[in-house]
Amino acid sequence: MRANKAMEKQQNSLPLHVSHVKKSSLIINRSLVLLHFTSLAFLVYYRVSYFFQVSNARAAPLLPWLLVFAAELLLSFQWLLGIAYRWRPISRTVFPERLPEADQLPGIDVFICTADPTKEPTVEVMNTVLSAMALDYPPEKLHVYLSDDGGASITLLGMREAWKFARSWLPFCKRFGIKTICPEAYFSDPENGDGDSGNAEFIVEREKIKEKYTEFKERVTRAIEKWGLENEGISRSRDHPSVVEV
Repeated sequence: MRANKAMEKQQNSLPLHVSHVKKSSLIINRSLVLLHFTSLAFLVYYRVSYFFQVSNARAAPLLPWLLVFAAELLLSFQWLLGIAYRWRPISRTVFPERLPEADQLPGIDVFICTADPTKEPTVEVMNTVLSAMALDYPPEKLHVYLSDDGGASITLLGMREAWKFARSWLPFCKRFGIKTICPEAYFSDPENGDGDSGNAEFIVEREKIKEKYTEFKERVTRAIEKWGLENEGISRSRDHPSVVEV
């Protein structure tokens, strides 16, 4: 038993990923950074030296020169912020087989935020919710939350419809090992090879789920057209009661 505990402890201490520095990219990136930095240093020296010239010897007015210099400093600062991830390029090797057992995994919360159904269509938001619900993770430790700052009723209706469709979509993904867990992305590609396409049972189930997904989208679309809830999300975005539903 002690040996098993020792092996389990050693396995838990192993890293889930290992970082590797890309030496070839590192040399190239740092050489380019050094060249660029040298050019910027000469440019700054040129701009600053202009201010110490005699006013009669200046070829251009002072104000435009200052504006150009300020713009160059701002762009140089942005460039400095952007070289951080190029300074030490790395790649990672992951070891999913080292993940602990399902009962040892921590609970995770997925928060999805939306505000305006006209800018963020309800069907697309629900696809995000369904994708989060279909993650390959123990369902009892996965919690998905949708926050609608606009308080639109269509979002609540869409969530209810998505929950109904999820009762078919989630078992389908788990049963056939579907990797493209976003329904819209999965059904929009007719040549999607995700799943056992040679299995007759899979083909039948896929068509059933596709039909249910089409009905789900039609119900949400009809609700929008019938109630005109696109504008409701805008009119109530700053003045609406809180609604919490589990």
